[in-house]
Amino acid sequence: MQQLVELESPTSDKAAVDRLGAVLAEQLRALGAAVDIQAQERAGNHLRARWGAGPAGTGLLLLTHMDTVWDLGTVAQRPVRIEGGRLYGPGAFDMKGGIVNALWALRALRALNLMPDHRITLLVTSDEETGSATSRPLIEEEARQHRAVYVLEPAQPPRGSLKTWRKGVGQFEVVVTGKASHAGAAHDEGVNAIEELAYQIIDIQALTDYAVGTTVNVGVVGGGTRSNVVPAQAWAQVDVRVMNAAEAERVHDHMHRLAPRLPGARIEVRGGMNRPPMVRTPQTVALFAIAQAIALELGLTVDETGTGGGSDGNFTSALGVPTLDGLGVDGDGSHAQHEHVLVASLPERAALLAGLLAARQASA
Repeated sequence: MQQLVELESPTSDKAAVDRLGAVLAEQLRALGAAVDIQAQERAGNHLRARWGAGPAGTGLLLLTHMDTVWDLGTVAQRPVRIEGGRLYGPGAFDMKGGIVNALWALRALRALNLMPDHRITLLVTSDEETGSATSRPLIEEEARQHRAVYVLEPAQPPRGSLKTWRKGVGQFEVVVTGKASHAGAAHDEGVNAIEELAYQIIDIQALTDYAVGTTVNVGVVGGGTRSNVVPAQAWAQVDVRVMNAAEAERVHDHMHRLAPRLPGARIEVRGGMNRPPMVRTPQTVALFAIAQAIALELGLTVDETGTGGGSDGNFTSALGVPTLDGLGVDGDGSHAQHEHVLVASLPERAALLAGLLAARQASA
């Protein structure tokens, strides 16, 4: 765990991500995997490791990512430490702990001669934290060839719950163009882009509907040059979270139909839904039931929940492939300075994953 955390891998630094990828590729080959490095021009390279064989539509796909939100040098400022049964370190919880789970689950199955006959594929991608632009085609291609998907994103605090649903995620940018003029001498000749944006913000925020689980958040705004100039430009960045495809379509259509209130103002809307919703389906609930039964045999208790955050499991679930998320380590603090892993959860979660990989009913 400490080794992986100290190999810092911010999404934006291809060389750093590839250094970690090379270490992981070596470890995966040592575990008997056929490792395929998916080279990328700008993003870090993706890794595909495969054990076993079998026809398309069988076997299990494991999803992990090795990129983090932390810049190089963060570990020097906040070194890995163990304190009170917790391992603290940038990227430990989200989601290098999930990679550790996969490595040790597979190591255990091999050591105990319990490796299943069906195919197991592990994807270690490099750009999940920025939207999975280069990895999404690979994720979807592999998902279509497997019976089920297990996502090794961290468990949901505070109970270490597995995730049977996630909201879909959208990102929009609204750019308003007005007309600049002197705020004192020719105020009436200008078209105030910030004023127009203010009207739009109120309209956009009203798309939130808590009853159906839709939230729309204008989170970043900007515009103007000087206080004595009627601003010709203003912009806003908007985050969208939805529970289902109908709400995704409603919000998308509304955003792209925004119309200016002020004569002479123009509006351009960029972006859209980045991740479809991961809907709680009977097939996913069945996967959770298998995990719950295996946990019980191990003397553990797991429950299910969902979250407003997205993962690569959103993509696989939208294809109709049963997907269970949150099979990484237990802990807390994703993207925060107190990010940590509960050390005791490492063998427990690896054992749970090993049981799922070996379970016949999960691959039949």
